[in-house]
Amino acid sequence: MRETTFTEKEEITTSRRSSTKDRIVRAAAELLAEGGREAVSTRAVAAAAGVQAPTIYRQFGDMRGLLDEVASHGFSTYLRDKTTRERAEDPVEDLRRGWDLHIGFGLANPAFYKLMYGDPVPGTEPAAAREAAEILHGLVRRVAEAGRLRIGVERAARMIHAAGMGVVLSLIAVENEDRDPALSEATRETILAAVTTDETAGLEDEGAGDDRVASRAVALKAVLPEASAELTPGERIVLSEWLDKIIHPTR
Repeated sequence: MRETTFTEKEEITTSRRSSTKDRIVRAAAELLAEGGREAVSTRAVAAAAGVQAPTIYRQFGDMRGLLDEVASHGFSTYLRDKTTRERAEDPVEDLRRGWDLHIGFGLANPAFYKLMYGDPVPGTEPAAAREAAEILHGLVRRVAEAGRLRIGVERAARMIHAAGMGVVLSLIAVENEDRDPALSEATRETILAAVTTDETAGLEDEGAGDDRVASRAVALKAVLPEASAELTPGERIVLSEWLDKIIHPTR
């Protein structure tokens, strides 16, 4: 009979650890979905996963570490849908669809959403929240590159995220029958009107005024990293500052 090698033993140990970790995360996720954050205690998770409490701390460090893993587990389908869905030809429509997907997930999974966004602590953002923010940033950047963003990418992304998060938390705070079905769409269109320009606005549109100039500046700043071969680092910094003055003239 062949003796198990050291490498094989390591692989078996790693597989067992991974299996235990997954079992704990799934148990905590089920408790969260059924009973909310209060149901996810060390004792309850350990019992549901069939492990001892110290195992949880060895695997995740502390309860915050476990909750971060649970949040990522809960958001995995949502993030996969956002990254694999086909892009709309119109970048603003793509942003609109992204909003609807975000709101829909939050309403369908309120416990996971509140775990992600309901009790924010600076410097402790879950990995899934960071990934979602990066996806939103990419959608907004695409609008900017098309010359249809009124303000800077960073500010626009923060505004859209804040508005979307506010809608979800407001709606899940009331009973289903008391929710305003038009709130999400109305807020979405208001925020999009505030940060994007009309698709038909062009250089010949004299009525566009400062918005036209600002949107062109935003577009140029969005693609500025691609001009690395033509500009020195110092020139890029100066140009970026000039563009910021056009985008945010009151600063």
